[in-house]
Amino acid sequence: MTRITDVRLRRVLDSRGNTTVEADVSTTNGGFGRAAAPSGASTGEHEAIELPAQEAIARARDHALSRLEGEVDSTDQRAVDAALHDADGTDNFSEIGANSAVAISMAAAKAGADSVGVPLYQHLGGTFRGSAPTPLGNVIGGGAHAAEATDIQEFLSVPVGAPSVEDAVLANARVHAHIKELLRAEDVPTNKGDEGAWAPPIGDDRAFEIVDEATASVAEEVGFDIGFGLDVAASELHEDGDYVYGDRTRSTAEQIDYVAEMVREYDLRYVEDPLDENAFGEWAELTDEVGSETLVCGDDLFVTNVARLQEGIERGSANSILIKPNQIGTLTDAVDAIERGAAHGVESVVSHRSGETEDTTIAHLAVGVGAPFIKTGTVGGERTAKLNELLRIEGRA
Repeated sequence: MTRITDVRLRRVLDSRGNTTVEADVSTTNGGFGRAAAPSGASTGEHEAIELPAQEAIARARDHALSRLEGEVDSTDQRAVDAALHDADGTDNFSEIGANSAVAISMAAAKAGADSVGVPLYQHLGGTFRGSAPTPLGNVIGGGAHAAEATDIQEFLSVPVGAPSVEDAVLANARVHAHIKELLRAEDVPTNKGDEGAWAPPIGDDRAFEIVDEATASVAEEVGFDIGFGLDVAASELHEDGDYVYGDRTRSTAEQIDYVAEMVREYDLRYVEDPLDENAFGEWAELTDEVGSETLVCGDDLFVTNVARLQEGIERGSANSILIKPNQIGTLTDAVDAIERGAAHGVESVVSHRSGETEDTTIAHLAVGVGAPFIKTGTVGGERTAKLNELLRIEGRA
């Protein structure tokens, strides 16, 4: 039997030093899984609700554990996650907290995989066939992740030509290091943001130039194509119908034109959250214009939510969805969003959060579902934990 026998919850620290929820799940045949919930700073208004860690733990103990312990088979992920939904009774995990729900969901998946002796990525639905997700490396950051830096939240290295995960990981690390060299050559302070990216006090225009130079230089060194991309986090810039960049304001039409211009000028491979999280129609305009040239990825727009994704599919709002399990509360909900997107030609990009832990579940999720990209950051223990796990998975092939 692989039934869940014990669920233990505790507070641990995330990468910002805040407390989050960690879960241990044990099974009747000795299976064990441990997972911890991440937390975001730039969060969408439609995300599942994260509660203070102590409160989330108390509520999960009161409402969820009795529905799991002795009741649910750890290898039946949908049953595990259905029990969590039943225990919560809301549509956004506001009763037990999405942080407690996702920690338990991921820990149960690990326990289920351990119970039957298979890797987590295989348990989650796939087998490694030699094509792993390409990691997107955050190399310059600002917005909600760093004060007094760029208005655009993330500038990402995108090593699309890398022949292996190892080559991609090392290329992103080299781009990150080369940007430091370029900044120091100009006597620009090399501060860091929440995700370990450089957070220099420079404008977006200069950041575009530096990342373009760094990716081109490293591509020449390694012998394969390295592009770059953006997470604009436009909802953070959206005020009274316009987009406010420092001392400059752009209307919605100007924002669409600006993003399209940057896509073409810098051959951007990836553009995340270029417009406000509720502007489905305007997203469709941008995707119609540049969707054949780049991935237009919805994070705050979709928040890993099947209903919001379906609206985006019907309106042609994006050609990619960011997948963050803690945004929606369970692995089942995340996989449902991935599968809905795949059925309609919408690519999935599995992602970390700005407040991370050493948990590596998303590396296995990305491999298990065959996602083309994964966002993990580039440096920092909680970021490299995911990258190193991808290297280990690749080594099993």
